[in-house]
Amino acid sequence: MGRARLARLYGIATSYEPAPGRTVPIGTETVVAVLAALGVDASTTDAVRTALDAYREGPGRALLPRTVVARPDRPPDLTRLPEGTVLRVETEDGRTGEEWTGGGLIGGGLTGGGLTGGRAAPDPEPGTAPAGLPLGIHTLHARAPDGRTARARLIVAPDRVPAPPGRTHGFLVQLYSLLSRHSWGMGDLGDLADLAAWSGRSLGTGFVQLNPLHAAVPGPPTDPSPYRPSSRRFPDPVHLRIERIPEYAGLAGAARARADELAGRARALRAAVLDRGAPIDRDAVWALKKEALELLAAVPLAPGRRAAYGDYLAEQGQALDDHATWCALAERHGPDWRRWPAALRDPRSSGTARLRARLPDRIDFHRRLAWLTDQQLAAAQRAARDAGMAIGLVHDLAVGVHPTGADTWAQQDAYAAGMSIGAPPDAFNSRGQDWGLPPWRPDALAAAGYAPYRALLRAVLRHAGALRIDHVMGLFRLWWVPEGRPPTEGAYVRYDAEAMLSVLALEAHRAGAAVIGEDLGTVAPGVRGTLAERGVLGTSVLWFERDYGGGAPDADDRSPACDADPSASGAEMVAPSGAGARILAPEEWRGGCLATVTTHDLPPTAARLTGEDVALRERLGLLAGPPARERSRARYELAEWLGELTRRGLLPEGPYDEAAAVRAVHRFLLRTPARMVGVWLPDAVGDRRPQNLPGTWEEYPNWRLPIAGPDGRPLTLEELTASPRLHALMREFSAGNL
Repeated sequence: MGRARLARLYGIATSYEPAPGRTVPIGTETVVAVLAALGVDASTTDAVRTALDAYREGPGRALLPRTVVARPDRPPDLTRLPEGTVLRVETEDGRTGEEWTGGGLIGGGLTGGGLTGGRAAPDPEPGTAPAGLPLGIHTLHARAPDGRTARARLIVAPDRVPAPPGRTHGFLVQLYSLLSRHSWGMGDLGDLADLAAWSGRSLGTGFVQLNPLHAAVPGPPTDPSPYRPSSRRFPDPVHLRIERIPEYAGLAGAARARADELAGRARALRAAVLDRGAPIDRDAVWALKKEALELLAAVPLAPGRRAAYGDYLAEQGQALDDHATWCALAERHGPDWRRWPAALRDPRSSGTARLRARLPDRIDFHRRLAWLTDQQLAAAQRAARDAGMAIGLVHDLAVGVHPTGADTWAQQDAYAAGMSIGAPPDAFNSRGQDWGLPPWRPDALAAAGYAPYRALLRAVLRHAGALRIDHVMGLFRLWWVPEGRPPTEGAYVRYDAEAMLSVLALEAHRAGAAVIGEDLGTVAPGVRGTLAERGVLGTSVLWFERDYGGGAPDADDRSPACDADPSASGAEMVAPSGAGARILAPEEWRGGCLATVTTHDLPPTAARLTGEDVALRERLGLLAGPPARERSRARYELAEWLGELTRRGLLPEGPYDEAAAVRAVHRFLLRTPARMVGVWLPDAVGDRRPQNLPGTWEEYPNWRLPIAGPDGRPLTLEELTASPRLHALMREFSAGNL
């Protein structure tokens, strides 16, 4: 009982429900291991007793929690404060309000020495603040009658994230797969800017949603998955368009000759992908770009650019220094900081400081790469908005980071050592999943006023009109798996969802960006409702929108899609049989969502229509059951959908026209109330190959395929923009249909 109580105090669930009505207890060893990762010894009865006493005398007796959250007209719960406690707020801009006695706070503005809501402050009622507070990250000070004092971060956030401006549609694309005749063997930020400018002006699209562009752990071989990054805060310079860097024009003499030679080798890489069908070779691309960037680093910056670079360095501060230092050290000692010399494993050690002093040029090189990439991201967003896009770029925030990367080195206290996040066993996957990504410690986040999370959101929202959050349920809880144990022996750990969502709302408000949550998979009761209340859009995928007994899709139940492994090396993601589950009518869909036909983890629509998705999984031994049964199931579900489309008059061309059927499923999406409708760009040209086939690693070239046509021939961006099939599909999105 004592250990279970201790687990509850630290937000650790001692059981979970893999299916409605079935409860599975969490093993004692798992609970002990998770508590240990939170710095709590529960290995023995005496240790548990000591830990409970420490909690009562520490967090249980604290005058204030580490972080306090308020919303306009929704004060935080400070009723536990002793009567007569004096409170005072210092705002994030350094202004201090008057002291008051009690625990109430209300929203509003701050003027002079008092807190007001833009009007004269009335005399405060007992137990309330003199008046309101502006949105922001403030400091709350408390002084109890017994002399105890405390201070806490006070987060005052808006109720909701910004809504998308009207109803809109756009493309979903994996940037590396979008090659033009100018890219160096993989899609880049120049290609992104060109796609946005063309589609916004020519097709009236409102957004382009991307894969995560986070910095990868360097190879070779580099993990091609964009969902296992070294750092989520800084983008990867592999996405740079070299020729669009202003210093490129300043190359001369031998440096110019070498740059031309590198560009020639890049053309050969591009030809291998586009003309010979080779997979994208990220490491080869980076080797060429890195050498070109070394040449550019020797070109002096013009005065205006030097000033802009200085501003960027000042803005990014210690976080950029740490990231660049990790990159420089990884070049010397390899990308796993846990194997570095002991003196370098701590970013604040004297050994690390000495090495920083010996590597100033190398560290500055990596700082400059981050700046250059940030500049081209800004240019791509400007191109999108200049083309009339209401949203522009939709960036993707991965659920976690690589255990050996820059973020975990720089913020070791924020991550739970010896833990990995994943998914528990459920009706679709009896083995569970281990994604190999260390979780944030919820106690460390609260103690830091959520500063690491705030900084991360601010970074990914810098040049975004909207943000997609992978596995958004992680803002509420995550499945922690102790190192060395199977994912069946994990446990859910709770996060402060009110704080996580409030920080998200505040940063999205400041960026003017909408937020989309990827809420496929096992979703705890209340989560979808809470997300909708805060204005976070959900993700609705056509093939899964059925009535599985839970009613409308925004009901709190288990989504018919399993959690996909972000690292592309876990259990497969298989749609359950639709037999007996009614297809939801378009008007039954939730309006607060991004509606799509498919995703990067699912088969392209043409592959589903032709049965090639089943054939591929059969060749690779990934079918969930006997091949004949799986083929029959796929044909049955496809016939259901084609029949539904025909009954609704959405498929007048007949069920045997593949391109028409692709148009028909998008016509269906347009009949839903979804605020955003996304078109998987490979679907627009009949590509049959999935970008990621969960359950494979070496068996399939995940994250390395260029967009191709129905015959498998890769298509350039130039060919995409001229595709009759693409234009026929996009005509469905005329103003009259939206």
